[in-house]
Amino acid sequence: MYWVLLSALSEWSQTEESRGERLRYTRQYSLLCDRRTVLRTLPPGHCCPVQGELLSAQSASGSLKAVVREASSKGPGRQFLEVWSRTGMTKSIDLTALNQHGKVYEDAQFGSLAWSSCESRVLYVAERRRAKAESLPVLQPTPANGSEGAGPSGMEEQAGREDRSVYREDWGEGLTSKSLPVLCVADVHKGSVSVLQGVPEQVSPGQALWAPGDSGVVFVGWWHEPFRLGLRFCSNRRSAVFCVDLEGNCECLSSDSSAVSSPRLSPDGRSLVYLQGRVFGPHAQCLQLQLFDWQIRRSSLLLDVVSRPTPGQFAGVYDPLLPRRCWAEDSRRLVFSSPSRSRKEVFVVEVGSQRVTRLSDSSEFGSWKLLSIERDLMVVSCSSPSCPPFLRVGFLPPAGGEAGVAWLDLDDPRPVPDLEWRVLDVTLPPEEENAQYAGLDCDAVLAKPQGRRGSGRVPLVVFIHGGPHSQFGAEWNVSSAALVAVGFAVLMVNYRGSTGFGQDSILSLAGHMGRQDVKDVQRSVMTLLQSDATLDPGRVGVMGGSHGGFLACHLIGQYPDFYRACAARNPVINFATLLGTSDIIDWRYSALGLQYSFDRLPTPDALTTMLEQSPITHAAQIKAPVLLMLGGKDKRVSPHQGLELYRALKSRGSSVRLLWFAEDGHSLSRGDTQADCFLNVALWFLQHLCTL
Repeated sequence: MYWVLLSALSEWSQTEESRGERLRYTRQYSLLCDRRTVLRTLPPGHCCPVQGELLSAQSASGSLKAVVREASSKGPGRQFLEVWSRTGMTKSIDLTALNQHGKVYEDAQFGSLAWSSCESRVLYVAERRRAKAESLPVLQPTPANGSEGAGPSGMEEQAGREDRSVYREDWGEGLTSKSLPVLCVADVHKGSVSVLQGVPEQVSPGQALWAPGDSGVVFVGWWHEPFRLGLRFCSNRRSAVFCVDLEGNCECLSSDSSAVSSPRLSPDGRSLVYLQGRVFGPHAQCLQLQLFDWQIRRSSLLLDVVSRPTPGQFAGVYDPLLPRRCWAEDSRRLVFSSPSRSRKEVFVVEVGSQRVTRLSDSSEFGSWKLLSIERDLMVVSCSSPSCPPFLRVGFLPPAGGEAGVAWLDLDDPRPVPDLEWRVLDVTLPPEEENAQYAGLDCDAVLAKPQGRRGSGRVPLVVFIHGGPHSQFGAEWNVSSAALVAVGFAVLMVNYRGSTGFGQDSILSLAGHMGRQDVKDVQRSVMTLLQSDATLDPGRVGVMGGSHGGFLACHLIGQYPDFYRACAARNPVINFATLLGTSDIIDWRYSALGLQYSFDRLPTPDALTTMLEQSPITHAAQIKAPVLLMLGGKDKRVSPHQGLELYRALKSRGSSVRLLWFAEDGHSLSRGDTQADCFLNVALWFLQHLCTL
């Protein structure tokens, strides 16, 4: 018998309110293992802050670490590629000074950082270098006879530079600094950087990794012609998996008429998996898992779309981003996490048999998320509505014995005292069925103070997720937990159209927005109130963002005597006026159940239908006080949507308050904005649902 000491490095983040910043830090764990069993964990060391680090990646041997860092010591926004060994930093390449490209992409959509197997080159994605932008001078007329005083022609004056007034497309909300990405390779020995040639002109590359034997680069290419549509949270954009060799020869490895993401190469280099879905339609969907055989150069279906899962059955894959390390060491099994209704589970699929096995137990902790698997050691994040995330580890057993994972906690779970939660299954009455997709249901996650407080009943806040094709998992939600601490019960509703319930549920919502989803939320609320006597039906508020804000405003307009207060973040108020201002104009048609094409123009009938499905049509009936929170730089839902409702309510003397965050976007994700929003929401509900 022998013991092995393994090390696991994790990265965390938290919001620092006084500075309005999100701080990142690392924690290192030491694991004492006996062959394929984690026997115990040693106490973790102190947290170490991560400053200026945009991306990092370890080499296959673990002896080197590459870091892309932004520093201001030699000027604002300068970027460096650093190489670290066990003895210190061995190389620093000033990427800004080399001027081979623009800013390095650090986002999850495009960004990547990968070592070659020989550990001499590092692959990453950056913005293409652009010609210096400047305003062109006003040219004086050139004498017709070419005599003295004749100046250069307009074309000569413009050659070699770019007019800064020319409009430059970007990839929309959350990706406004991303336009024309390029694949870059840094030679860490020479300290040089080169931009790979051969990427098709009509696509933007990202999610890059080395091909087997470092023979080339595998990447996802998104079509950007005839124009770009918003990409963040949209897994329905036309794209394909490509491979370009170092001589510039490019090959398409997948279908070129689908939407793909997350190529992941097996340890033996023989198989490449990737996710595939449909172009246009729902912006998030149940996805296929495709397997590309590197030897025969052909893709086959590994996991198909699940239309309607039965209870306890695997419900399909919905997250368009697989963990960067998701292959088992045998290169025959793939580990991933995916929702099953409102619970998130960890699964393993065997390539040969296509058998899917659940590795997690969500009875106590409703959310399990795979972070990484390395040499069959899995690291997962677990949480529940009453317990913040903590880490667990376990070795993947040999094929056939996967159900017997021995999990060990790296941290002690720290549940919040006096908070209880449960999942509420909601059955819909026949009159609320969708005729085309009959038999569907929905659920909701309830978090509330444990036991009764005094003799009074607890006020309820109905929390609605955006998307609409996303979900509330039975996981840690800091806003909900904080509202419970203040004294509210919170009901987080997964209406039909939420992910985790099968593709039929997602498809059922098209053409029925503002009706089906509204009824689902109200049915969930009534089901809860009829079954829980500790809640006060006379003190109910509603909150949500984006499509959740759309539904919140619908509910206070369609049920004006039921809801006592509303808080909405960047809500959709009028589909018709949003059509020309959103970065995802295709969704305005898909929401109606209409097929989108790039050359489609609005018609009177389509605009009428958009208006009829919008909350603005119910504005005159709204009685509840409304708190609006808008991001001035929102490209997904223009802040003028919220202003439209604000003016409609002000003109009628209704109670409305508007918070304007000029430098924030759709997610209102800045640290100071998040704190401001929560405090205002809590005070708003305390004012209108409770007696201060």
